[in-house]
Amino acid sequence: MNENEPIAVIRSFLLIMAGTAIYAFGLHMFVIPNELMEGGVTGIALLLYYAAKLPPSLTTLIINVPLFVAGWRKFGSRAMLYTLIGTLSLSGFLWIMESTIRRGWLEPFATHDYLLASLYAGVTIGAGLGLVFRSGGTTGGSDIVARFLNQWKGWSMGQIILTIDALIIGVSLLYITMDKVLYTIVAVFVASKTIDFLSEGAYAAKAFTIVSERGETLSRTIAEELGRGVTLLPAIGVYSQRAKQIVYCVVSRSEARSLRALVKTTDPAAFIVISDVHDVLGEGFQTK
Repeated sequence: MNENEPIAVIRSFLLIMAGTAIYAFGLHMFVIPNELMEGGVTGIALLLYYAAKLPPSLTTLIINVPLFVAGWRKFGSRAMLYTLIGTLSLSGFLWIMESTIRRGWLEPFATHDYLLASLYAGVTIGAGLGLVFRSGGTTGGSDIVARFLNQWKGWSMGQIILTIDALIIGVSLLYITMDKVLYTIVAVFVASKTIDFLSEGAYAAKAFTIVSERGETLSRTIAEELGRGVTLLPAIGVYSQRAKQIVYCVVSRSEARSLRALVKTTDPAAFIVISDVHDVLGEGFQTK
């Protein structure tokens, strides 16, 4: 085992617990008091709460246990370890939130401004799930079902999860009004964007792919003036059949304008493609 692996595992566990704590907070502070919905097992737990006042901390655990056992047998212990941590900590933090609110130590955010509630719900739930996913964990439920069907039928996991969520939110019309369902869709959209932001990396950079006949000169100029590493690749223009070079370089967002101007000054005829990139690892960026 790598000597840094135990530290990485502990760090992942702590991030998963922090994520589920934020998720539980958002659920009890913004979703439940405003009768909004969620997808997956949490959505089923909310339906049971709205219909029979069963605590989500208990129902999420009961529903997840058989799914987790099946997943453990199918995918193995190592693959399911982070899911176990996520499932147990989510139920634990949901119970803590229920106890805190029941004792009057925390007041849920119940409001008639459902748009504001759905935005708060989306940000907190998305932030919680983003931390969990970034750490390689899940909160169980529909994720496990999606993995089963993906291996069995070859269906897309994203489409499976979306279908499950749509069915659960559709059934919720029996217990909540249409406008609450529409606000739920707003919350789900905001949550998905927040999840992407956190799971793909909060740090964003710009990748430049430059096709030029002056690649060597351009590469030296970038290295000298911006201090960035550059990769130079040989290429041939298919239409012109002329030899060209591809210059690839990643810079911070603040340096993007400078690099663009530098390229235009060095080779006005250069073809430039600028892309957003996340989680850049290496010298000059993140180191781990």
